[in-house]
Amino acid sequence: MTPLELTGLIFASMLFFMAVRFPISISMFLAGAIGYTYQAGWVPFENFVNAQAFARFAGYDLSVIPLFILMGNFATKGGISKALFSFAASVMGRFKGGLAMASLLACAAFGAISGSSVATAATITGVALPEMRRHGYSGRLATGTLAAGGTLGIQLPPSVVLVIYAILTEQNISKLFAAAVIPGIIAMVGYMIAVAIYVRVVPGQAPEVDAAPEPMTLEKIMGVLPIMVIFTLVFGGIYGGFFTPTEGAAVGSATTLITAIAKREMTIQKFGECFMGTATSAAMIFMIFIGADLMNAALAMTQVPAQLAAVVGSWGLPPLAVVGAILIFYVLLGAVMDEMSMLLLTVPIFFPMVMGLDFGMPKDLVGIWFGIMVLMTVGFGLIAPPVGLNVYVVNSMSRDVPMSESYKGVMPFLASDVIRTLLFLFFPIIPLWLVQYLG
Repeated sequence: MTPLELTGLIFASMLFFMAVRFPISISMFLAGAIGYTYQAGWVPFENFVNAQAFARFAGYDLSVIPLFILMGNFATKGGISKALFSFAASVMGRFKGGLAMASLLACAAFGAISGSSVATAATITGVALPEMRRHGYSGRLATGTLAAGGTLGIQLPPSVVLVIYAILTEQNISKLFAAAVIPGIIAMVGYMIAVAIYVRVVPGQAPEVDAAPEPMTLEKIMGVLPIMVIFTLVFGGIYGGFFTPTEGAAVGSATTLITAIAKREMTIQKFGECFMGTATSAAMIFMIFIGADLMNAALAMTQVPAQLAAVVGSWGLPPLAVVGAILIFYVLLGAVMDEMSMLLLTVPIFFPMVMGLDFGMPKDLVGIWFGIMVLMTVGFGLIAPPVGLNVYVVNSMSRDVPMSESYKGVMPFLASDVIRTLLFLFFPIIPLWLVQYLG
């Protein structure tokens, strides 16, 4: 069997196991096991799995993942979302489509302390969806807005996706977080512009301006103060050099827990659910790590990835064209695979290829810029048909809205995603502007 045929067999095996409903981590593990055993034998395979499992999970830096997930769970169970949406509704309620824009503001603020797309979508939906429907927003606009808004949970730091990318590529987590700030804000503003245009172009999707919007009160301002304190404490401490990102995640988790207790929203049952949810999510991610490690090792033994990089380099294509093709591949792959699996499977292949190209800027900045581009593209898969995990989550919480309507609702936001991705592709200085001040 030629290396190319073996590579095809490995990928075909993975897709087969996924088709018969195996978890993605098991699918990658079994496909990798087939490829590795065929090339090296059973004993080397056993030794690799034994050594790789310890090497992967013994690293201190990996603890940042469950810590940020725990921080997000404390925020979810701690009633923080209600205060965020109430404050945002008072700010944006005077505009047409204001509640939809307020939902996006709430998603961005909540995402800045949760780092999870699905958690952001589900949490803000529970608060915002009933209010939008009560005020006469269509199911299409309401569910589409909340599904797209959920992606802000990973586009703004602390993004679990960026943490995993940093671990895979050995990039500086602090610099990646800094690089994500401006793109995340642009994403939020772009979504709000999409809402403003949509409600004016397509009639009947949102009510006219509320004649008596909710007034801003001191209580609402005080309600969002803890979120501002948490964000400032965590990221001010990281960029001020007071603690590492891992220590910042621990500080953020503890501060978020204290906030939830102070709001009298945290019960013993919810406290246990936070840790159980963290353990479940972290275990899933770590299992995908092992499956992806084995599959990537099997692919590396075929030498096809290295040959592919050499072939692409020999074509003499402009570097931006190569990155553009990779991003298109990510969009297509996002239709059948979740974002974590995509990263763990493809970044070890694509990252060396991109780092070998000349973009006219230092290699460390190339690695950070490519991470932001991957992050932007991952958001497509979370809301684009036929999968769109965020769309499924939000739609399941609004039983009266057909899935087809929810998919129609995300189309304006996908258009905004395309424009934003092209902007960052051709103007890397935008996401890298803050990074240059970190030294």
